[in-house]
Amino acid sequence: MKRYIGSIIIVMVILLSIGTYYVKIASSASNFPKYTFKTLEGNDKELDTVIIHGSYEENPTMYEELTIQSNQTIYTSEKSYLENLIGPQDKRIEKLVKEHRSFMRGKENIDSFYEDNDFLAYVPVTNNREVRIKPIPMKFDVALLEKKSKDETSFEIEVPEQERFWSIYVRDVQLIQSKLQVVTTNDVKTNNENQSTEIHLYTIDVANKKIVKDETLIAETFNNTTQGYVEMPTSVSSMQPNNLILFTLVKGLNNEDGNFKEKPSESSLLTYNYETGKLEKVTLPKKLSGSYESIRDGYFDEENLYIIKGDTKNNHVATFNISSQSVTSDFKFDGLSVHNENGFSTTIKNGRVYILGTNGTFAEKGEYKPGQLLIADLKTGKTLYKGETVIQSADQKKNHGLYVNYLDVQ
Repeated sequence: MKRYIGSIIIVMVILLSIGTYYVKIASSASNFPKYTFKTLEGNDKELDTVIIHGSYEENPTMYEELTIQSNQTIYTSEKSYLENLIGPQDKRIEKLVKEHRSFMRGKENIDSFYEDNDFLAYVPVTNNREVRIKPIPMKFDVALLEKKSKDETSFEIEVPEQERFWSIYVRDVQLIQSKLQVVTTNDVKTNNENQSTEIHLYTIDVANKKIVKDETLIAETFNNTTQGYVEMPTSVSSMQPNNLILFTLVKGLNNEDGNFKEKPSESSLLTYNYETGKLEKVTLPKKLSGSYESIRDGYFDEENLYIIKGDTKNNHVATFNISSQSVTSDFKFDGLSVHNENGFSTTIKNGRVYILGTNGTFAEKGEYKPGQLLIADLKTGKTLYKGETVIQSADQKKNHGLYVNYLDVQ
């Protein structure tokens, strides 16, 4: 028993220290100001799905991250130890965990999910080489749940020709005619300074538990004379059945100062249709073809691509219909101001555009402004909500300690 006394004492000291620490920070958090949004225009019910991420800084030694949701401020120290350990969770993952707890154990990569009314699938790639000192076979870890019967199918398949790749990341999963279609970005090994990227489509026969097809949709090599990347605009309907996916191939060169300079004439927007199996280049009108980097940062919902461009005082949101290859709307949203065009955090969801004017750059120059939020309808361009952050107490000076950084929408 004596040999365990030392270990018991150490554990007790650690637990006491952790407890004391959390009591102290919880006490300090209770003294931090609480913030809300002051409605300037529209219906504040639009705020119900919005989560604002930011921080409070009273002085260089008084700093803590926070979120504002449903007009309630929650500081990091007010969350449980487990919440802080796990970090922010995607609300879609939280929903799946509540509905299918057993199936969801250990599953967290949102891009590896597929869901329809009957099935829930999860297909990540395990043992990516770039995070391994000793190579371990890379595998698709396939899991499929039939919702009504609760039957689960799970198996592993080694990635074909994996010796060619440094790493593989799943970008989209679809279930079509009892076969899983898995789109991946593959980082290809090279023997020189070139960077090579391939987009693959793997077709997995679930019944026979094998890969029946491996197609290379895109293959690009970048070097000192041609640099760039292949990316996908954000899907508004991620995890849902989609017949179409988009890729932006952005090419350019690094300037002398190290910043990337795009060459729009060499860049392109591509679509892949699961049904037809065709990869096609999209012809953009001149008003949209000036920057494929802004298209990369856009959103799509299979029918439309939403491209957001902004400056320090307004944002343009253009809706580009993919099938007709035409701009169906182009709305200008102003009334928010930031120090530079990178001061906006924007997302699209639920048929709305959410624009957050962050205030950190103003604070750095001693020109403090509250965080500003605008929500508008994508079909009509009508402003549904506009507001700004305010403190809930009478001490308005403390409002200078709030910095808003970005937003999420449930």
